[in-house]
Amino acid sequence: MAVVTGASSGIGAATAVALHRAGFSLVLGARRLEKVQEVGGPLGAMCLPLDVTDAASVEAFCAHVPEVHVLVNNAGGALGLDKFAESKDEDWQRMYDTNVMGLMRVTRALLPKLEASGAGHVVNIGSIAGREAYPGGAGYNAVKFAVRAITQVMRLELVGKPIRITEVAPGMVETEFSLVRFSGDEERAKKVYAGLQPLSPEDVADVIEWVVTRPPHVNIDEVVVKPLAQASATVAARNL
Repeated sequence: MAVVTGASSGIGAATAVALHRAGFSLVLGARRLEKVQEVGGPLGAMCLPLDVTDAASVEAFCAHVPEVHVLVNNAGGALGLDKFAESKDEDWQRMYDTNVMGLMRVTRALLPKLEASGAGHVVNIGSIAGREAYPGGAGYNAVKFAVRAITQVMRLELVGKPIRITEVAPGMVETEFSLVRFSGDEERAKKVYAGLQPLSPEDVADVIEWVVTRPPHVNIDEVVVKPLAQASATVAARNL
């Protein structure tokens, strides 16, 4: 049984398809229940509403999960690209509540079931933004650096238990990510990927599928995956 958060679109939806292909039964959660049902219906998944920023929503969601071998903490995202001096409290709070507190709530609630499975695996979706700071990224950098730290602490604290811990950290992936980051500004969102071929959600899902299908004694601590045209968070080759 695999649980995927933020499974209504993008990497989460692609991961659901990949894990179904790998033979997992699925529990999928997202705020947009109709969207997650569109993803999970054809896969025979249990689809439930989940707002990881709401403790009661997380509690209700996790109570319906009968067992779990794999948890993919995908729910997250960025808001804005403001300079630090122009940061908006509400953007930073929303990013922290989703990327950090949400990950903590879901994982904490499901840890007993992951351990009881005898072969649990937590996959946290990080970002190259959790490895390299860049102008305008302070808020998102902060939360993704936190995800990396949390993943490392979990690995230390759970050593000896039958739970593997992995971070998958993508670079540019063409999803709704930039559209959300720029408050629905399609033109600005498209410029992020202009002149290069970014990763697709399926590219990242392939990595996640590979990670969770290694033998139980093999733990892939972290994977950084970027498109060929991207060298770092701020350096990319563009044909414009």
